[in-house]
Amino acid sequence: MSEIAERLASVRERIARACQVHGRDPRSVRLVAVSKFHSVAAMRAAYAAGQREFGENYAQELVEKAAALSELRDLRLHFIGGLQSNKAKLLAPCCHVVETLASASAARALDERATAAGRQIEVMLQVNVAGERQKSGIAPAEVSTLIQALRGLPALKLTGLMTIPRADDEDDARRSYASLAALARAHALPELSMGMSDDLELAIAAGSTNVRVGTAIFGPRPGY
Repeated sequence: MSEIAERLASVRERIARACQVHGRDPRSVRLVAVSKFHSVAAMRAAYAAGQREFGENYAQELVEKAAALSELRDLRLHFIGGLQSNKAKLLAPCCHVVETLASASAARALDERATAAGRQIEVMLQVNVAGERQKSGIAPAEVSTLIQALRGLPALKLTGLMTIPRADDEDDARRSYASLAALARAHALPELSMGMSDDLELAIAAGSTNVRVGTAIFGPRPGY
């Protein structure tokens, strides 16, 4: 497990160097350790090394890990998988941030469940900037409409936008990140969730405040 602490330190160094190059404060970039399919023991090792924000793609896995780590009061769990309305019941009691909100119906379901649980959940809108059919997310032109739909949902706190660019295409990543940053500025949203293990430097250059890193911290996912 000491390897996780070493990898975590290496990722933090990458973030600090990228921030230095672009004149940013490293504290302005939140690192989310993507722990999907990795063990609770691996998460505890990252926590012992100072990590507090973790990302999960599957609602049931997030719920199980939240229960297993319930004594860690300052741990924050991000849901970064596709969000359907039927997952709101699972996520509302234990999730701190939902980064993949992409419909008004899912927003209403999550707000209803969070209200019943007496909680407020931070949310980001997932934007499919590149327009890829196989990916979730709303089109950039739909952002304004979904923001309007969130008004009057007090259990949800909209903080920003999230995107996933095409894999293995740096030029597309740069364009996608620049477009998302412009969209966030247009709507006065402070948070940008973009950048992963392979391209966090590109994302930080474009203004990312939230990078989602899995493999560079935990190694290859079990079974891969």
